[in-house]
Amino acid sequence: MPERTRGRRPRIVFVEPAETQVRALTTVQIAQLDAALSEIATDPSDVKPHATASALRDYQHSGVRVVFYATALGSILIITYVEVD
Repeated sequence: MPERTRGRRPRIVFVEPAETQVRALTTVQIAQLDAALSEIATDPSDVKPHATASALRDYQHSGVRVVFYATALGSILIITYVEVD
């Protein structure tokens, strides 16, 4: 039996504070963020829960931190915080 593949990747939206953070990034930092968002979108449930808010997920890898939550069906990821070193 063939291995089951996941459906479409979720749509990614940024809340206003995260949009402001993204606008301050350099081109290299944006490329790092894009790679991280692609990884997150592959399987958002695989990202560890945020330490203080169980609905939030906290992705941290290679100098990139993204705090987000997913809608109930997982079709939209709402990015609330972005940090790229």
